[in-house]
Amino acid sequence: MATLLLVRHGRTTANASGVLAGRTPGVVLDDTGVEQAARAGARIAAVPIARLVTSPQERCKQTAKAVADAQRGAGHPAVRARSEKALAECDYGDWQGQPIKELLNDPLWRTVQQQPSAVTFPGGESMVVMQHRAVSAVRRIDAAVTAEHGAEAVWVAVSHGDIIKALLADALGLHLDLFQRIHVDPASVSVIRFAPDRPYVLATNTHDGDLSWLRAKPAEGGAVVGGGAGPR
Repeated sequence: MATLLLVRHGRTTANASGVLAGRTPGVVLDDTGVEQAARAGARIAAVPIARLVTSPQERCKQTAKAVADAQRGAGHPAVRARSEKALAECDYGDWQGQPIKELLNDPLWRTVQQQPSAVTFPGGESMVVMQHRAVSAVRRIDAAVTAEHGAEAVWVAVSHGDIIKALLADALGLHLDLFQRIHVDPASVSVIRFAPDRPYVLATNTHDGDLSWLRAKPAEGGAVVGGGAGPR
């Protein structure tokens, strides 16, 4: 199967001010976020990507554009970002737009931290539904990319912190209640390969470093006993 790069959007005005943006319109990258997105795009440009999908929120579209611009700058075939509503930010309902420091005092905050599978945000969606829609989408898209471009293809999905954490938890075989153990920073790159036998998590929350190893042909035969020799 193809290789998926999960990219969180760069830092936003809401991140910097400590507000839970959710799906609030008009939340865009700040100057730091623009730089972060450009840096992530430059890292990914070490390999041509077969498809680029993005959450419909503006901050993700901006980050996806930086990825597409870097692909063109590296001489790779042009790729157009496709909006995927299943990768949209969690619907936080009444929590949306609220200062984080105030949400800390809400009794639901503790449940979000310790048992997210039991959480439905007031006026919003449950975290179980959030994970299910995102996992279903990336597996569907990954199968389509593999069918069209082959098992060595690389594709990118730009989304949000909780969405990416939920996807990584699923790939790692973790219950959703453990997903808060995973950390995903703005403009970080995480890597999953959905092989026929199981998902393989190749990297999480990376900020720097060469990604040209993604050009390596996927190993056959599943996980190598002893760890193997690494990409060639």
